[in-house]
Amino acid sequence: MSALPPPPGCNVELTKRVLVGFLREETHRVGMTRAVLGLSGGIDSALVIELAVRALGPENVLAVAMPYRESHPDSLLLARESAQHAGVELEVADISPMADGYLENNPDLDDKSLESVRLRRGNVFSRLRMTTLYDRSAKLGGLVFGTSNKTELMLGYGTQHGDMASGINPIGDLYKSQVVALSRHLGVPSEIIDRPPSADLWAGQTDEDELGFTYDSIDALLFRLIDRRESRESLIEQGFQADFIDTISKRVRINQYKRRPPLIAKVAARTVNLDYRYARDWGT
Repeated sequence: MSALPPPPGCNVELTKRVLVGFLREETHRVGMTRAVLGLSGGIDSALVIELAVRALGPENVLAVAMPYRESHPDSLLLARESAQHAGVELEVADISPMADGYLENNPDLDDKSLESVRLRRGNVFSRLRMTTLYDRSAKLGGLVFGTSNKTELMLGYGTQHGDMASGINPIGDLYKSQVVALSRHLGVPSEIIDRPPSADLWAGQTDEDELGFTYDSIDALLFRLIDRRESRESLIEQGFQADFIDTISKRVRINQYKRRPPLIAKVAARTVNLDYRYARDWGT
């Protein structure tokens, strides 16, 4: 797939202004002035912290690093570098005691050689991290900022009620390649930008190895498939392999449930999210 069209571009200065304004306006709209977010040492959270400090000021942003005892040490080092660059407070909340308490009561999660076990363990860690963030949110009165990008959301590459959870998400309409471009524009440290993307859920895990494709090739396809609504035939003519198109298209379709509120069985005249639907800013 070397001759594929390029991934989508990004008007970085305009995007920065839009997202900074979005974070400031939507945070204040719900009566809050502070933000809380997880800082993983990866590019997505590093970008969000840069946007957050521009929107609310560094004194109003709490970043939380949440390592597990098996996490790669570079993740915490880069989280510290990201927080220092943004000028924000960094709290380190080790999730090992919480996670180990759960794992000890579920011995079937011991065999990390099994892919299904690695996935389950990763989900446990992800949800414990979000539990931590929402507790800090309640303690400080700060809104949880999301760090899932559009590529991840479209592929369902994330954990429901874990890393996909948030109060608002400034980068959910940016593909991974656009996240990289905007991060370079905002001066995110190069060590973070150039690090192979990884959720750091188990030793040696990288996003692209797990997905089976590079982010640039996925973004190039998703942009034309989702944003431009191009046909399968057109995509093949542009150089995309049919099995690649079908694999990604299926993944987008079967993960739709992750992008929507829970489906409610309809038994009344006006059902939440079906008939009883109002904009997020209703009444403000």
